[in-house]
Amino acid sequence: MSAGLSISKGTLHVIVAFDVGFAVDLTACRRSITDLTELAAIRHKGAAPAYFQFDPLPLRVTQRIPRLDLGSGFASTDEVEIVIYDFGGVSVIYDVPIQGALEPLIELSARLTASSSVREDARSRIEHLLAVIEPAVTRPNIEALTEEYYIFQVQGFEGQPALDPPVSAHAGDLARLLRAETDPLSDQEVQDALSSRASFGRKDLAIIDWNAALLIDSEPQDVISVLEFANLQLLELRFLDSRLDAALDRSYERLARDQSTRWRLPGGTQGDLRRVAQLQVDGAVLFERINNALKLLGDQYLARVYRSASQRYRLSEWNSSIARKLETLESIYEKLHDHAAEARMELLEWIIIILIAIGLVVPLLG
Repeated sequence: MSAGLSISKGTLHVIVAFDVGFAVDLTACRRSITDLTELAAIRHKGAAPAYFQFDPLPLRVTQRIPRLDLGSGFASTDEVEIVIYDFGGVSVIYDVPIQGALEPLIELSARLTASSSVREDARSRIEHLLAVIEPAVTRPNIEALTEEYYIFQVQGFEGQPALDPPVSAHAGDLARLLRAETDPLSDQEVQDALSSRASFGRKDLAIIDWNAALLIDSEPQDVISVLEFANLQLLELRFLDSRLDAALDRSYERLARDQSTRWRLPGGTQGDLRRVAQLQVDGAVLFERINNALKLLGDQYLARVYRSASQRYRLSEWNSSIARKLETLESIYEKLHDHAAEARMELLEWIIIILIAIGLVVPLLG
């Protein structure tokens, strides 16, 4: 079936997301580099209020690069876009022109998923950029954790009417494309891969899966921006979740050690209290920045796109997990604070006992 479906013109957008620090001062970034421009506001399809936007607008850097050879005749363009957000997230976006039959694209999708070449090139771009904007980054550090996403944007298929995107007749091949699988998939897997769809008009269609998305659209930039942000949001939530896991492990160990120690000096837990409190603040601030960076009110179509992506990424489950861990950190902080208060009270009691004893013994000695 894939031989019967051919793309007349399209672009594969390869997105690689990184975390480069706790926060980025976008105003200072503009002073650090001259080719930074604000990302254009989302273009709405149909009538929609203007408050469906990023807040604040991320910045975009366009860099000239050598074309990346991806094999089988596919190669990226000579430009790469780097999108910088104020909460420390950065996306690197490569564009790969595509056309022809689906089978070579399926092989390309599987090869990209299994290879680290694009991810390594993206990291080198981020390292070069961070060397320039580092003064504007709070706690700069390129984390090892990354998140990749692939958007197959198709403007049209050969011999197919624009008003009837050929999805049903080629469902198996399109599902393999989204899932990066070269072998045939079961009917259940195909149905699941193609189940999340959004459409605004008769000429456009967005099929969103957890690994990739298929956009049949001639003007997809607004949808691409939403999907790119959702992918970066997933990375930041994964990163925050791993940090909270490590923080909880250290806090559990400190709390257990504190409970097993009979004699505790006052002030001995102050450092632990400060560290736990700092983790709480950092986690809560990053959590709010990530979830409030994109205003989701006003444009029902883009809201459906974001909702489909968030369901595929299970963002609500990540949010619930992080919220529970922040509550656990709060509980640990309260217990450490209570132990510190007990230590102070115990010391005061011993001081009073010693003073009373001195008051009784001194007259006898005299």
